[in-house]
Order: sequence, then C-alpha cells, then structure tokens
Amino acid sequence: MSTIPMSKYAYRTIIFSVIIAGIGLLFQYLFPKYASPAIPYIVLFFFFLSLLTMYIILRKGKIKEGKTADSNMISRYMLSRMIKFISCLVFIAIYIILNKEDGWRFGIAFVILYFTFSIFEVILMKKEQKK
Repeated sequence: MSTIPMSKYAYRTIIFSVIIAGIGLLFQYLFPKYASPAIPYIVLFFFFLSLLTMYIILRKGKIKEGKTADSNMISRYMLSRMIKFISCLVFIAIYIILNKEDGWRFGIAFVILYFTFSIFEVILMKKEQKK
C-alpha cells in the first residue's frame, strides 16, 4: 500500500483548513445569531489534530517480530482514532464548561467540522491508495 507523504498531506490540510475557516467566518458574518464565535478555533484544533493523527499513521516504525506491515499500520490507525476521539471529548468538555451559553452552537459546529475533516481524511487516503 502506498502512503501519502507527510509534507503533501500537510500542504493539502493547510489549504483545506483555510477554505473551511473562510466558510466559517463567512457564516459567522452572515448568521451571527446561529454561529459559534469559536469556529476558527475549532478549525485550528482539527488542523493540528489531523496532522498529529496522520503523522501517527504514516510514521515508519520497526515491524515487530511476527507482525506484518499491514497489522502495524492498523495498530497505528486505531491509536490515532483513539487519540482523536479522546482529544475531541476533552476539547468539547473544556469549552462547554467555560462557555455554557454557547454550548449548543459550539456542539453543532464541532460535529459538522468533525465530519468534514473526517471525510477529507478518508477521501485523501483513498485517492492516494488508488495511485
């Protein structure tokens, strides 16, 4: 299985994050009553989280005796998903504890951006896998 180089992934993630942040800022400008003021911070959070999880998946490590490269990749993928899940829960909990009045708008924006970045990651990985 060929994997996408980290620098190529980082570049694409930067471009994608800037576009999503621009859409978020436009939404905040057009619909301030419904938009969370934390949208840029959520995008920034997912940008760094995406880079971290992709680094975990793509890093080259020693293959332990009795394991194949694919099982090693699966282990790294599962580790990255757990880190992403726990990080998201902590981020949501801290924000809602500190800013209760914006909780529902933040939650909706967070879920939308979570799925947006997840779909982006899957499309990017599938596109590279075909090559």
